[in-house]
Amino acid sequence: MTIHLLRLAVGADSLDSMRAWRAGNQIDWQGRRVVPTWTRRPPSRQTELLDGGCIYWVVKGFIRCRQRFVGFDLVTAPDGETHCTMLMDPELVETVAVPKRPFQGWRYLKPEDAPADLQGAGGDELPPHLLAELRALGLA
Repeated sequence: MTIHLLRLAVGADSLDSMRAWRAGNQIDWQGRRVVPTWTRRPPSRQTELLDGGCIYWVVKGFIRCRQRFVGFDLVTAPDGETHCTMLMDPELVETVAVPKRPFQGWRYLKPEDAPADLQGAGGDELPPHLLAELRALGLA
């Protein structure tokens, strides 16, 4: 059964800034290019995340895009602490913008609660922030 993660894109001002950061921070892992991100504690539902799960990124108060999970690695830092490296596919897929309040860390996201991909979702003619506001008001 698939599950997703929801995480704040701390420091990202836009989708373009996320794309630029990810393009410059890819690594090779088991023969493929991936984008790493780190967290202190590994998700307990890794099997479900690797079964088609994605990390949905919150950018400036809106869920805006997703990346597919590729794998996980545990890494020991020089201070002796163990951290989890979450490895994602480099492709960012834009989603329908959905407002989301700030939170710490990450949260699991059920597939039925995940926003649709933007391409083919309709409403492409409106800027994402306006479309998200209309959806928040129940008007779109």
